[in-house]
Amino acid sequence: MKGITRPPTNLQTLAAQLKALAEPKRLMILHLLMEGVQCNCELGDALKLPPNLISHHLRMLREAGLINVERDAVDARWVYYSINRAALDELNTAFGSFFDPDRIKPRRPTCGPQSSVVRVSDIAVTA
Repeated sequence: MKGITRPPTNLQTLAAQLKALAEPKRLMILHLLMEGVQCNCELGDALKLPPNLISHHLRMLREAGLINVERDAVDARWVYYSINRAALDELNTAFGSFFDPDRIKPRRPTCGPQSSVVRVSDIAVTA
């Protein structure tokens, strides 16, 4: 793509993270995890959702790399979830750079009547 500048972030990664976050329950889970490490049952109680739905949303967030999972050292049946701080930092950086208003540039016409480019097909030929 000639003339298109490279985006300031990896769009594939950003899109995958946004897809995972584009669900209100997942955003609420992230909000709760920002308050500290929690287990599936704590998240389920807070959101009034059954364990299988909490697990589904946690899996989506985990696959997007947004949360960490840790098993209890004493009883491995207990699983704890936390924010992946590195992913959060990357997401904040990506948002800050991608949606930076200073990136907005004025239009530089390359086609149409205001363009400095004249195409042969645009010139009327009279005989």
